[in-house]
Amino acid sequence: MDIKAVILAAGKGTRMKSESTPKVLHEIMGKSLLGYVLDNVKTIANEEFVIVGHQSEKVEKFVNDNYDNAKTVLQTPQLGTGHAVSMVCPYLENFEGLVLILCGDTPLIKEETLREFIEFHSNSNSDLTVMSTIFDNPANYGRIIRESDNSLKCIVEEKDATAEQKAVKEVNAGIYCLNWGKIKNAFSQLKTNNAQGEYYLTDIISWGKEQKLNVNAYILEDSDEIYGINSRSNLSTATKIMNARNLEKYMAQGVTIVDPDSTWISEDTLIGQDTIIYPATYIEGKNTIGKNCKIGPCAHLRGGVEVCDNVKVGNFVEVKKAKISSNTNVGHLSYIGDAELGERVNIGAGTITANYDPISKTKSKTVLKDDVKIGSNTVLVAPVTVEEGANVGAGSVITKNITKWALAITRAPLRVLEDWVQRRLK
Repeated sequence: MDIKAVILAAGKGTRMKSESTPKVLHEIMGKSLLGYVLDNVKTIANEEFVIVGHQSEKVEKFVNDNYDNAKTVLQTPQLGTGHAVSMVCPYLENFEGLVLILCGDTPLIKEETLREFIEFHSNSNSDLTVMSTIFDNPANYGRIIRESDNSLKCIVEEKDATAEQKAVKEVNAGIYCLNWGKIKNAFSQLKTNNAQGEYYLTDIISWGKEQKLNVNAYILEDSDEIYGINSRSNLSTATKIMNARNLEKYMAQGVTIVDPDSTWISEDTLIGQDTIIYPATYIEGKNTIGKNCKIGPCAHLRGGVEVCDNVKVGNFVEVKKAKISSNTNVGHLSYIGDAELGERVNIGAGTITANYDPISKTKSKTVLKDDVKIGSNTVLVAPVTVEEGANVGAGSVITKNITKWALAITRAPLRVLEDWVQRRLK
């Protein structure tokens, strides 16, 4: 099935109160809102179009840097959601497949939900299907208005709704599936006769009815999936919803989460069975954690981390862009960044991989081969390699490569001045 996706990401997001970051680039656990949406459609659609507008350069850079199969299309001026979708019409002039339309600020939508939505569209022989859901408090959402036979009649935006229509609890979820060949003409015929003076995407429903097309609505049971982000408060709520969902998934797969109320794990982290995640641990971005590991308490994995089997990452340890091989122990109060640790390595408490040069603004790598032992309070100044079996004495600053099975130590000789304290007191 030939499917294209159109993602609406042009809005300013005024209520986010952010001058530097477009709404769709705000993050949940190290991943942007737009990134969640793109990741959920990239295995379904063979091409994605991201409609950009406000701070378009930043959104374009994000898409171009991270997604090979996505294109950005500029909407200027921004005349509504219907106008936004019309921006892709020149790119889809001869396209006859399905077009999936989503919002870039709904990170909780699941890939499997989108697949079920498309399946419903196909099985219903629909020309146009809109996703809906039921809210006890439907404020600020467009209402789904049905015919007397329960078929879909139209969608009415809240600002244009009557009191009777505002009482409807079924709302527009903002996701559409279109048989493009039959619906594309709607975008050149939309009107602006509404309170906002904009071209509403929702008006394609009534247009489809006028054209005697098959128009349907698919009710999404889990309304959390289409929770939209319009404010910092919304962002916090969505983060909690996503985290609770993630933790349930990991526990069902055989991972022990000691305290779900204080543990945060991104959905792009893979965790093996019988691993224990201790309280107050924060894991963001893309990571892989093996079996029988112990992580935390109070650990922070910042993304790009590969932890193999039987590894311990202790309390107050921060790890970023690093591989920690099996049977290795990283003691508490340590920082492991841009590093590769071999098997059976022991990292003493307070060890730091000094990976950043503030003059050149470059980051370099630390490599510790198998069976290396690093004493407490050591600084490893990258780029540096410690070869197999070598030991580093506590309190050392290592600036050169260390050979196999050597002892490296930079500690100053101990001086003891007898009775020094008593003399000072006198």
